[in-house]
Amino acid sequence: MSNNREPNTVIHDEIVPANKPWSHLILKGQVLRIVDLEGCQAVDTLFYSMADPVERYSAQDTIRAQGAPYITEGTKLLSNEGNVMLTVIGDTCGAHDTSAGACSAEANTVRFGHHTKYMHSCRDNFVLELSKHGLTKRDLVSNINFFMNVPIEPDGTLAIVDGVSKPGDYVELRAEMDVLCVISNCPQVNNPCNDFNPTPIRTLIWNG
Repeated sequence: MSNNREPNTVIHDEIVPANKPWSHLILKGQVLRIVDLEGCQAVDTLFYSMADPVERYSAQDTIRAQGAPYITEGTKLLSNEGNVMLTVIGDTCGAHDTSAGACSAEANTVRFGHHTKYMHSCRDNFVLELSKHGLTKRDLVSNINFFMNVPIEPDGTLAIVDGVSKPGDYVELRAEMDVLCVISNCPQVNNPCNDFNPTPIRTLIWNG
């Protein structure tokens, strides 16, 4: 684990409020730490190449290359062009979903009823944050859900169940190219991915 990074050498340190989006450029060699401050908080995350944002994180290529469905320490996050974008170098939680996608008005309506259609969602957060970087909803792809507990049932379906992350759990990623990181600190309150209570997270960046 990389839990001995010096606080006085951090170059970026920010609290991301519950329900809100966040984005930042992570340069090659820099390390991003995402901290689940209160535990059981899903953190939906996307990555785009700064050289050409048409190159972006690919859940399918990442899963296929590592032969396993979850993200954890040692996982290399691959782009849709087969390049390594980031490497997970620290993980105190154990496994992170990259199959269940992001909540949206449409998904909420189908899963939880028409009365949830206008609830704020990760898709809304992503679109708002991407617009700051000249990208649109057409640039949305399958994301990582850090700290989200999504076991695969015997029949192959995905189950969203109570999270297992504890207060202070974190994941660390080293950028292998210059990337734009876009986060939605998930606002979902209709399933247990956030313990029905979205909470803040913390993002920190160190130089390599």
